[in-house]
Amino acid sequence: MPATRIAGIALLVLGAVLLVTGLGATDAPVERLSNALTGRYTEGTMWYLIGGVLGLVLGALLALLGRRGA
Repeated sequence: MPATRIAGIALLVLGAVLLVTGLGATDAPVERLSNALTGRYTEGTMWYLIGGVLGLVLGALLALLGRRGA
């Protein structure tokens, strides 16, 4: 298995973990209050969500379209 595919799978898993962590953080009482008062989540939660989505997309691309070869 090429190293790019292994890196893609690792990035895919990391992205999933970050996304699940970010989604879990959105239910926290402080996040609900922040969202109610400002209309957005805190900066830390947004970084988890953005990082998770980017990790999933880039990891999937690397795993599926990674360098073909032996």
